[in-house]
Amino acid sequence: MGEASVDQAVMGFLAAIKVGDVCHGTVAAVSRSTMSVTLDGFAAQPLGVVGPLDRPWGRSSSDVAVVGRRVSGEVVAVDPDEGRVRMSMAATANPELWAFLGQLRRGVTLTGTVAAIESFGVFVALDDGPEHPVYPGVGFITYPELSWSHFEAGSDVVQVGQRVSCEFLQFDTWNGEARLSLRATQPDPFQAFADGITAGRTLRGRVTKVFPFGVFVEIGAGVEGCVPLRELGAAPGIVPEDVVRVGEEISVSVKEIDRERRRLTLSLRSV
Repeated sequence: MGEASVDQAVMGFLAAIKVGDVCHGTVAAVSRSTMSVTLDGFAAQPLGVVGPLDRPWGRSSSDVAVVGRRVSGEVVAVDPDEGRVRMSMAATANPELWAFLGQLRRGVTLTGTVAAIESFGVFVALDDGPEHPVYPGVGFITYPELSWSHFEAGSDVVQVGQRVSCEFLQFDTWNGEARLSLRATQPDPFQAFADGITAGRTLRGRVTKVFPFGVFVEIGAGVEGCVPLRELGAAPGIVPEDVVRVGEEISVSVKEIDRERRRLTLSLRSV
């Protein structure tokens, strides 16, 4: 069979597969990062891919990633361009969890209790649905989605055992989680700020972060603006740390307000 014919055969085979289907096949190859699977119905080449987080939780790789072993997995992505079907064996091992997460729609409100606070986010034990077989909770809030306001640690916003209501963002098929947003349930202070401000106005604020390209200044609760390097008014060769320091109170003028991207451009030079 020629290369063009194989490509057409792959496209035709993949066209009949959709997300949510359960595919069966045989492990063809194993590497550190992926496991290739020859799917039933297409023996010409392995089209199935199982990532390390898509394997059944609680089982060692040596029990699963064995060439020649029969496996099943739920389709979580189909990539016709690459000729690949991403499969989740964790989904077929936890059908109740996947069914619960799959029926959720973006924007719905989910309630639960803060189960754990980690350096990478907050786990929430949801009131509805099954428990997670590995993590402290099925719900997960990344730090940017915790609050509109600047904070140093997750414990500055929530506490373990606290009741929360969050907006559902998406089904994280890598970890079998419901990605949540706590800040989405609260008014956006940036929009309220933008309603009452105009370009050219001078404000006082506190420097929160300093980067080579500029500095960030908090000018209100939940409202931060950036002073680009060109607006610092520094002499050539001077770095931002030579002009301002974190925690310093400075006066800045408003250069530009971008409501859609929630971006506020400030200037120190024009004050």
